[in-house]
Amino acid sequence: MGEIPLAAIERIIRKAGAERISYDAIVALSEILGDIGIRISKDALELAKHAKRKTIKKEDVKLAAKRIG
Repeated sequence: MGEIPLAAIERIIRKAGAERISYDAIVALSEILGDIGIRISKDALELAKHAKRKTIKKEDVKLAAKRIG
């Protein structure tokens, strides 16, 4: 399973308007969001390194998210 607690994933899906959610759907979204989070984090790290920083900043994460799409 992913890094994000399943209860948090379920809350996200419910905020989107779902009334009923299968366990498999919750697990699938958890895995997908975890994978996306890792991709964004790696890209943000590269942006910080390019700026000669060791610290990833908010701007790095936002830019990385835009680049990942």
